[in-house]
Amino acid sequence: MNKYLKTAYQFGVLGGVLSLISFFLLRFLSPDPTNLSLIFGYVLIPVAVFLAIKFFKEYSNNGFLSFAEGMTIGFVTYTMIGILSSLGIWLVLSLMPDFFQLIKESKIQVLQENRDMIISQVGEASFNYTQESIKSLTSWDIAFNDGLWKIIPGMFFSIIISIILRKNPN
Repeated sequence: MNKYLKTAYQFGVLGGVLSLISFFLLRFLSPDPTNLSLIFGYVLIPVAVFLAIKFFKEYSNNGFLSFAEGMTIGFVTYTMIGILSSLGIWLVLSLMPDFFQLIKESKIQVLQENRDMIISQVGEASFNYTQESIKSLTSWDIAFNDGLWKIIPGMFFSIIISIILRKNPN
């Protein structure tokens, strides 16, 4: 089992660290880097999963790859990225409460700017519920959401990449 996990851990840790660095640096582009971080994740996840599976296939498994092996490598890779990203963002936001408050205020401002459109689409009760939810937002909520939106697409990318790179011995 270690031969499966070595490559996945390496790319998972690398991806998690890159995700955290991007979150921290993206705060200079926007007061709320959460959306930009998600977009970066949609680029990072397939690249990290592809490289992890490709390196495993070429350097640990003699050029062969079953679908199950690809899915295992992909799962560990995107899960590591999601967990490290979540924990890192939570730590950053916990240590920088002003930064967290800026993100929260930005989310409230966006909600207020789109008030009429949101109410016309989902109703005032949903708008009020969303507004209260944002007001009670914690740093863990932001971090968990980021990690979750790295894990969910990772599953789909792993399926596709595992199918593409699959090569069984004859």
